[in-house]
Amino acid sequence: MQTIAMDDSNSIVTSSSSRWIATVASIWIQAIMGVTYAFGIYSPVLKSSQSYDQSTLDTVSVFKDIGGNAGVLSGLLYAAVASATHRWYGGPWFVLAVGAAQGFLGYFFMWLSVVGYIPPLPVPVMCFLMFIAAHSQTFFSTANVVTGVLNFPDYSGTIVGILKGCLGLTGAILIQIHQTFFKEKPATFILLIALLPSTVTLALMCLVKISPGSKEHDKKHLNDFSIVTLAVAAYLMALIILENIFDFPQWVHIITLVGLLILLLSPLKIAVNAINNEKSVKQTNSTEIEKFVGEKNDDYKRLPGSSLDVIPAGESMNIIEALKSVNFWLLFVSMACGMGSGLATVNNLSQIGQSLGYATAKVNSLVSLYSIWNFLGRFGAGYVSDVLLRQRGWPRPVLMAITLATMSAGHVIIASGFPGNLYIGTVLVGICYGSQWSLMPTITSEIFGVLHMGTIFNTIAVASPVGTYVLSVWVIGHIYDQEAGEGNACFGAHCFMVSFFILASVSFLGFLVALTLFVRTRAFYKSVVIRRLRFL
Repeated sequence: MQTIAMDDSNSIVTSSSSRWIATVASIWIQAIMGVTYAFGIYSPVLKSSQSYDQSTLDTVSVFKDIGGNAGVLSGLLYAAVASATHRWYGGPWFVLAVGAAQGFLGYFFMWLSVVGYIPPLPVPVMCFLMFIAAHSQTFFSTANVVTGVLNFPDYSGTIVGILKGCLGLTGAILIQIHQTFFKEKPATFILLIALLPSTVTLALMCLVKISPGSKEHDKKHLNDFSIVTLAVAAYLMALIILENIFDFPQWVHIITLVGLLILLLSPLKIAVNAINNEKSVKQTNSTEIEKFVGEKNDDYKRLPGSSLDVIPAGESMNIIEALKSVNFWLLFVSMACGMGSGLATVNNLSQIGQSLGYATAKVNSLVSLYSIWNFLGRFGAGYVSDVLLRQRGWPRPVLMAITLATMSAGHVIIASGFPGNLYIGTVLVGICYGSQWSLMPTITSEIFGVLHMGTIFNTIAVASPVGTYVLSVWVIGHIYDQEAGEGNACFGAHCFMVSFFILASVSFLGFLVALTLFVRTRAFYKSVVIRRLRFL
């Protein structure tokens, strides 16, 4: 692990350079690895090729959600290797490599079964493949997000929002690649998600390094990264809308894909500018360097068993201590309600669209647009919560409660079944669902400290598949199969109406729990705001 040398200005610049390059690599990996949110694209071919009914498909999707959220192992592995860089296996790159291997194996064997190269797999085997494939995402996310928080401790909400936001864009990005080269071949999409995320990760993983630092221009450069991610989201949204209006020939798809790739490459220029800026203002007088480090030593706390310096936001708890905390379980329950209902929605988006008479192209567009709303929620909640915390002293759980109440309204709109309801409802649910993924890790780092952040927030994330399993299988799948009868297909607003009224009630329960967390942590957040404002 790299540390800032006390007596060498070049060491300071080198460490800062590593964190900017690490940020770019993390953005690229995040933007291509969130494949669990593209389940709606290939779920129809998975259902037909394996002869599943809706409940069975929902069961398989739940194992996807369990794998994609039960990241305790990735958190433990990150904590183990982050302080062992003197060994060959040390550093975030090892966590990323484990994730790349899992993702390839799971999706590749799934593809072999779907296209018929191997016989249809028993449901338990398919569930296992879906689990390990999706489980890779936790290794990617843990390595990138925790490294980002450690590298930019002053702006944890912003960096988490950027990285989690990029993950939310993955579905829309992969769909653009798929439509350009493999249109109307959903089985090939599974091969694409087996190869592309693993290849990109293996190529970039050695650039993701822990290089903590704090510079006066950090916010400016992070804002530049934010602008780029917003530009990518706007570009993708424009493409999705235009593709719904016009039937693009392949050469247009190729041109628009090239434009997307150029946008995705632009963070590299921001990193270069940040590095050059820091080189131009670096201290050349050893006395000034010692003074700078001395000031920072007052603000930073050395973590036990680590060579890393970070701002001590809250008490540094391990996972056992956190499990004994009431705040942990309040976070867990609110996430089970919010993430569970949001993920249950996206998992069934194709079937909801079909029941309401949407064409396949429009359903795919809904999945793509959900990725955009997911991104806006992830990015916006991280950025806005930083602003509200610093400028107004608003605790982050306030924003969590607001988004859960809004998500409840989105579920009611989907349940209503009026024309265009799915577009309006998925906007609200997508944004509010994405918000939880930025707020929860940041709140975790503040309440429980950063030393075991990866393990704790991944344990809380288990709430998502728990909630999704109950809501997808016991609620949505069961009610849908009852409405469909023997035909395994249901058409009309009644197919999902009761289910989404139940989801709305669950989200409202999450709002009440988040409100309780706000009351309990209000005094703590006031002390955090005062301390941080004093240090900045």
